[in-house]
Amino acid sequence: MIAEYFRAETAKLSQRSLVDVKDWKAKREEYRLELLEMLGLDPLPKKTDLKAVVTGKVEHDEFTVEKVQFQSRPRLYVTGNLYVPKNLTKPAPAILYVCGHGRVKKDGISYGNKAHYQHHGAWFARNGYVCLTIDSLQLGEIEATHHGTYRYKMWWWNSRGYTPAGVEAWNCVRALDYLQSRKEVDGERLGVTGRSGGGAYSWWIAAIDDRIKAAVPVAGITDLENHVVDGTVEGHCDCMFKVNTHRWDYAKVAALVAPRPLLISNTDKDRIFPLDGVVRIHKKVRDVYRLYGAEMNLGLHITEGPHKDTQELRVHAFAWFNRFLKDDRSLISTQAEKLFEVEQLKVFKELPADERNTAIHDSFTVKPEFTVPDSADQWAKQRDAWMKSLREKVFGGWPDRAGFLQGEKVFNVDAHGIRFSAWDFTSQQHIRLRLYLAHRSGLDKPDLVVLNVLDDQAWTKWLSMMRVGFEKQLKGEVLPEADLEAFEKNKRMFRNTKWAMAYVAPRGVGPTAWDQSLKKQTQHRRRFMLLGQTLDGMRVWDVRRAVAAMRSVDSMGDVPLWLQSEREMAGVALYASLFEKDIARLDLWGLPASHREGATFLNVMRFLDMPQAVAMALERSQVRIYQEGEGNWEYAHGVAKLIKSDPKQLQIRAVRR
Repeated sequence: MIAEYFRAETAKLSQRSLVDVKDWKAKREEYRLELLEMLGLDPLPKKTDLKAVVTGKVEHDEFTVEKVQFQSRPRLYVTGNLYVPKNLTKPAPAILYVCGHGRVKKDGISYGNKAHYQHHGAWFARNGYVCLTIDSLQLGEIEATHHGTYRYKMWWWNSRGYTPAGVEAWNCVRALDYLQSRKEVDGERLGVTGRSGGGAYSWWIAAIDDRIKAAVPVAGITDLENHVVDGTVEGHCDCMFKVNTHRWDYAKVAALVAPRPLLISNTDKDRIFPLDGVVRIHKKVRDVYRLYGAEMNLGLHITEGPHKDTQELRVHAFAWFNRFLKDDRSLISTQAEKLFEVEQLKVFKELPADERNTAIHDSFTVKPEFTVPDSADQWAKQRDAWMKSLREKVFGGWPDRAGFLQGEKVFNVDAHGIRFSAWDFTSQQHIRLRLYLAHRSGLDKPDLVVLNVLDDQAWTKWLSMMRVGFEKQLKGEVLPEADLEAFEKNKRMFRNTKWAMAYVAPRGVGPTAWDQSLKKQTQHRRRFMLLGQTLDGMRVWDVRRAVAAMRSVDSMGDVPLWLQSEREMAGVALYASLFEKDIARLDLWGLPASHREGATFLNVMRFLDMPQAVAMALERSQVRIYQEGEGNWEYAHGVAKLIKSDPKQLQIRAVRR
């Protein structure tokens, strides 16, 4: 199921990517701003003093290497090597070389990936260019991380709208500022190149900054079909990807370079940037270059080899820059060689104690401050603005239309004084879910129905209870040990009330669970982000569709409805209630106090956090939060007073261990 879902969602995005480019020129700036937003650069950070320092120099017969550090934002350090040709008589063209994932570390000391890629800077300097080679965030002399979702389960990066791609892009912007500050540099002739991770960063800077006059990203881009369907996402860390709020395929990033000279360079056996995806991107981008009458400025260079920094790739890149930055088409005669020991290229003797690199994910994207509005009118405006942001920037990956439920009754049985039934329904294309319903036998119309939204733990607990009386109906499920006590308690509840209990396991839980290995769970969640979604965000949609499915069941159309859930899934239920008209009450057990702990929704923390969502919900529903210890719900209480809601509308109830 999930494979077909990813295939269909990818096809939707791919098919609409650059399908009609006639209005590209008029919308180009709009698209550039969208990309900045998806990199976490909206609003664009203030350009503060670089505080650039040259900590030392290395001499070569033909050039000098300056060991440079600057601050792209206060205390966000960038280390690099500036290769400057000797005997320059006038300002020279300059290349920003951005490094891929080439770790250089000895005895616990990181020398930066600039040391690994030193041969590129040396070649450029020996051929009349100034070249600034900068370390990446993760593999620099100050070792930060690109692996928040890839390795460390930091899913809140998605909620903050954070990607290290944004840090790399901003460091490149400031690197161009530094180059233009140097008297040796002709600031109107700037180029960028790099391979692998550096190829990706070459795309970011060339797309967002028109100061780049020629670009050669090497093995740094492919399309969503490769990443999501073919699985190349599993070979990439987070720095390779924007937060796909506007649901782009990657050809749109490439098209933003037009009409400036762009050489797309790759090998034919690259497993993480496959040839077919690279060719598809080139084909789509070519239409944009034709629109500008600049097709000669777009090149596609494919050479034999794996994902490796080969000489064949380098030679064509060098020739491209000579052609477009120096108007020189002569043969390339100088090889790119490593000329220095890595120790010679190190910038810092001691790492700065005030660095923010290692925790930049905590502060890079804007996090709003929350105060209770002064009036009910101000609150209404704030609430409406948040709802708009939720629809457009958080849950923009939901289907455009709900579509037919295609409800189908699976079974309907009476046993042990309980009527137990199940319906299958379509949440969206390729996502088929099951709604279970239970109530007292012979009850024509319940007084109340509680829809329980189950996570993995709750699903297992529910199976333990229901298998006691309905094992036959649960065939096909992996059934845990029966819980007779829970079943008897549930049976008494049905006997003594006119309540109905409904149960749904959103996608990825219970009947629709996929491979439970840590790798697959991680990489599937990353696929959702590439599609402009999150797994939890699409589970909110599933809950909404479960509400619709339940309402379609005979006698349930107008029964008062409660939603109940636990842990992170409580956050899913909470947000589903914001988009449904008639949720009378929410019972939320162990609701995380912040999206930093879950649930994970794309960009949500750029606008609001869990207390603000609770505040919005209590305008529509009674809210009961059951928790251990203290919880910070003062914002919600403040809004409750502001709108003069019933004191019982919001209740926080302590739960003992």
